[in-house]
Amino acid sequence: MSSSHFYQSSNSNPTLDEQRWIAHIRRLLDDEDLDQDSDTPISIFVVPRTLLLTSLESYVPQVVALGPYHHCRSELQEMERYKLSAAKRFQRHLQGPKFHNLVDHLNKYEPQFRACDQKYLNFNDETLTWMMAVDSCFLLEFLQVFTVKEDRRSIRNDKTGQTSGCRDAIVRDIVKLENQIPLFAVRKIQEFLSGSQDEADEQIYATMIVFFEEVLPLKMIQELSGIHQITKSAHLLEFLYNLIVPNFQGSCELRTEAEEEEGRNKGEKMNFWKIIYRRVTGPFSLMKRLLISKPVKSILTLPWKIISILPGVILIKQVGYLCFSEEKEEEEKKKPENEAHEINIHPLMEEISIPSVTQLSNAGVQFSITNSGISGINFDSNNVVLYLPSIVLDLNAEVIMRNLVAYEACNESGPLIFTRYTELMNGIIDSEEDAKIMREKGIVLNHLKSDEDVASLWNGMSKSIRLTKVPLLDKVIEDVNNYYNGSWKVRIGKLFKSRVFGSWQSMTFFAAILLLFFMTLQTFCSLFGCVRLFSHPTRMK
Repeated sequence: MSSSHFYQSSNSNPTLDEQRWIAHIRRLLDDEDLDQDSDTPISIFVVPRTLLLTSLESYVPQVVALGPYHHCRSELQEMERYKLSAAKRFQRHLQGPKFHNLVDHLNKYEPQFRACDQKYLNFNDETLTWMMAVDSCFLLEFLQVFTVKEDRRSIRNDKTGQTSGCRDAIVRDIVKLENQIPLFAVRKIQEFLSGSQDEADEQIYATMIVFFEEVLPLKMIQELSGIHQITKSAHLLEFLYNLIVPNFQGSCELRTEAEEEEGRNKGEKMNFWKIIYRRVTGPFSLMKRLLISKPVKSILTLPWKIISILPGVILIKQVGYLCFSEEKEEEEKKKPENEAHEINIHPLMEEISIPSVTQLSNAGVQFSITNSGISGINFDSNNVVLYLPSIVLDLNAEVIMRNLVAYEACNESGPLIFTRYTELMNGIIDSEEDAKIMREKGIVLNHLKSDEDVASLWNGMSKSIRLTKVPLLDKVIEDVNNYYNGSWKVRIGKLFKSRVFGSWQSMTFFAAILLLFFMTLQTFCSLFGCVRLFSHPTRMK
């Protein structure tokens, strides 16, 4: 069976147990803590269909299911025995209490487990609590093996029973948006073992930092890291997001007073120049209206009508028709195709307008690494340098980035900063040559098979869910475009492309006129003797 079939079957609405549903609703309505539970924000979302269609395997678990969304998929049941093994090892570390005592301890948080999920969960309370307990033990153990420095590979293989290739598949699965479990469930599991919440948070934080240092494609922002991220983050993917995406939401939505004052000054200057323009261009506008009036047009076109019936001019008109009629027919054929293409393509799917790396390099732009992550992206117009963060592209990078984009779109807590970054990279990397330049500059650390794979990765990440404004990145895009379009090399190249190479019909037309002129001149000279006409007669001595 295909992954799409598994996904549809796992996300379709199952047949509900009506009596259980009624009992569940009654209990929630009678629960005094209902208002408190309703304050828990939704953090585990269903991936939007527009993103899902682009790369199903990037969003749907392929090896292990964590949480309720994909728990019942039959092709993921093989990993259940490894999850149970992790739970048994956890039970052996407990001093006195059994694993079912841990489940009883977690049972009081069951309403919060449900509140985190966007979908309705068709599981009874006990099943959901046992699921969270077992999955949390597996996730904790899998993360902890990354903190072991010696013989890391053998420890991983012993505990998961799988090869390193399957380990990478598990890494990809545990960062997928629909495969998240609440982080407070993991914290409660560790607290039950450690004895205190603070000690548990410190251990989880240290484990997750080591894990993400190995698998993160982008460098972590040091000022964003800290143990408070454990309590701030709803799940593993959100913790990852908070480590690499800067929080400048306020600057993204509001303009400063200085910017508003500058905008008002610009508006006043524009109004002043509009008045001057109208005063100066008034007489010319009157003259233009006079020239395009019907009487004047009839008088001006009369000589051309007389000239156009001459034999030589008629031949030139026929040559021009043959040259340009084919171009008009091609444009008419392409017009319906373009209209249909514009109707089918969603505006959010369009690539941002920015030159490619090769074009920028040919225009004199240099590329350099910034150590400040996404917030350090900048274009230095004085030194003509575009600063970009270094990114590691391996087998896990695409899945991580796609799910970060999906989480950012669903969370709706601010501007799509990470999405805008991926759009920027998608815009400047179009070809294998672009990827090669980025690799040589150290901006892209390529662990894939080839530079072509890097270009394909970025070009496949062009879809977004909603429009957003990120002034920091939008300003960089605007500055790059302004420099590129103002470069004399680019202007000359565009002139040749549009006026010379892009207008072969015009060149053919003028060549035909020139040929006709020389043929006429040759005929004239053969009849009247051009040598005698243009030579000076010698004076008689």
